[in-house]
Amino acid sequence: MLRKTETVYVQSDPFFSPRGKVLHRFDQFLAGLAEAQVPCVWLSGATRAQLDEPRRRLGQNDPYIGEGGSGVYLPEDYFHLKSGNALRLGRFSCLAVAKPQPAAAEALEELAGELGASVVPLRTLSSRELSQNTGLPPKEAERMRLRDFDELFFFAGAGEAEIAAFRREAGLRGLQCEPAGPFWSLSPGASVATCIRQLGGLYDRALRSHALLVGVAVAPAAGGPPAFPGGLFDRSFELTERGEQESETEESGKRARRSRFHLYSESVWEELLAAILAR
Repeated sequence: MLRKTETVYVQSDPFFSPRGKVLHRFDQFLAGLAEAQVPCVWLSGATRAQLDEPRRRLGQNDPYIGEGGSGVYLPEDYFHLKSGNALRLGRFSCLAVAKPQPAAAEALEELAGELGASVVPLRTLSSRELSQNTGLPPKEAERMRLRDFDELFFFAGAGEAEIAAFRREAGLRGLQCEPAGPFWSLSPGASVATCIRQLGGLYDRALRSHALLVGVAVAPAAGGPPAFPGGLFDRSFELTERGEQESETEESGKRARRSRFHLYSESVWEELLAAILAR
């Protein structure tokens, strides 16, 4: 199964529409990695229910990191190495980093009550209200609230200062409160970095050597937070929505390599795959 010494971690959400349609020819990239026998780990804010269909349709059988770094979802028997702290969630063994529900729901209720913040969890909406707020048909909208770890919600009439105060207090309590599209996500303990380190350790044990960690993400908007925490990956690549030329940089005396690619280029996936597979 594991014949290559690199693993690719890609922020997958920008490559799917809200209804699961593949964007930017992302399927070409996945097919290229599969042909090269390189594992591809999706990093997503979506739920198991939302990811099941696109993963099945695209033949994706590698682990993924779900609900914004809440846990590592391992397909059955993917690793023969067992972990004692894994949860059984559907067809997956999950290395839980965040506390499972209802911890997030209870934490949101407690925090909002103490701060006097008006919040509306998605789980409290009727099917019709959920569909209206998400812009999705009822069946697809329901998948958004079938969550294993985090709690999605929105603020009702809160200003920027109130939201900032809410996030500060959440952080003081060890909670992650992050934007999730048009909503907010509250999670007790989610950490993308921890998920990547745990999964990377499993790949290293399976390969009996270090599996290089390669990160792929769409570059954040100007002034936005970095796509990944620093120091996570051995190599990382960004896909830019603008077509500016990226200057090449020397890495530890090796030949210069490009680290940024134009997302809308016709050859973007061929170029990115060549960079990932270069020795």
